[in-house]
Amino acid sequence: MSANESSETVCRSEVRPTNITCSHEKQSITASVISMTVGIVSNSLALFILVKSYNRVRIKSKASFLLFASGLVVTDLLGHLINGSLVLFVYSSKKKWEVFDPHHIVCTVFGACMVFFGLSPLFLGSAMAVERCIGVTRPIFHSTALASHHMKRLLWLTWLLAALVAVLPVLLWRPYAVQRSRSWCFFHIEQPKDWLDVLLPLLFSTLGLLALLLSIVCNTLTSCVLQARLHRKHHCRGTSYHIEMICQLLAIMVVSCVCWGPLLIHVIFLSTRAKDDSASFNLLMIRMATWNQILDPWVYILLRKAVLRKIFMLLQGCWGSKFRTLHRWQRSMLRSSMETSNSGSGPPDCRCLNRQPLPDTTIKTIT
Repeated sequence: MSANESSETVCRSEVRPTNITCSHEKQSITASVISMTVGIVSNSLALFILVKSYNRVRIKSKASFLLFASGLVVTDLLGHLINGSLVLFVYSSKKKWEVFDPHHIVCTVFGACMVFFGLSPLFLGSAMAVERCIGVTRPIFHSTALASHHMKRLLWLTWLLAALVAVLPVLLWRPYAVQRSRSWCFFHIEQPKDWLDVLLPLLFSTLGLLALLLSIVCNTLTSCVLQARLHRKHHCRGTSYHIEMICQLLAIMVVSCVCWGPLLIHVIFLSTRAKDDSASFNLLMIRMATWNQILDPWVYILLRKAVLRKIFMLLQGCWGSKFRTLHRWQRSMLRSSMETSNSGSGPPDCRCLNRQPLPDTTIKTIT
């Protein structure tokens, strides 16, 4: 979504402004600028790291994961740029929608962008979880049936689904409405007129919650399979890469659940009852959701293999034998790093069958 919206209080020209109201307005604008700036810088840094890794990777499953991760970061970056610019434009126009948007065009674009850049990260997170679950539990099928062009098509289909939900209100002649705080546009959740005004936000929330649920199921299954392999001491040459990716997916899932879960549930309750909540509470839910786009890139910045290795070595030094599983993973990671540096190509995406790895499945580049 966009940067943080303003508080409900606003300095109006027709009412004598006080120092308190003007102070609230300035604080809101400052918070929006800071949020937008931090989001753009964070996503740009994460995108640089992902593109660099994507160009050097030789593992098919790792390349597919980095493709989706790069798409997620690009989506978050564009969300900050577009929605943040719209927020600042609304502030600069003193929230006088009747003056700067008499034909309801800006509000329609604003609402569609809020929905698109809100659902896209959730859909991409679930797609990444499904792809990793297949790669770990069905590696042969993943290597033979899921080519790079299939992954790219799935990425575009994910964006297309989010875009379809975003433009659905316009196609059904139910344009987005200016919310009570007059700082953002969304569905008619505050004063629904008929069943369509109830159905559209319910569709938005249901799809978002289903994406979160799918991520939880797939990531849990993948984590259990990898944990079982480590306990059995079955180390494929690519096990450490799987663990690195599942750590990042788990972090993305937790961030999405914490940031988006309250808003999605709140929209459902708000759409199915006649009582309206205060505008400040609605804005609080939006602010929580916007942090998803700020925290997502730091998952890729902080949870890289080099950083995870140092964390696990620190844990092993503090707790010793209690972290035998971490010690096994560390040895697998070090062995994979040595093989990568010696051979010039990364380890294959394989599964241990009778402790014999499958033939190497490598790629030179994904175009």
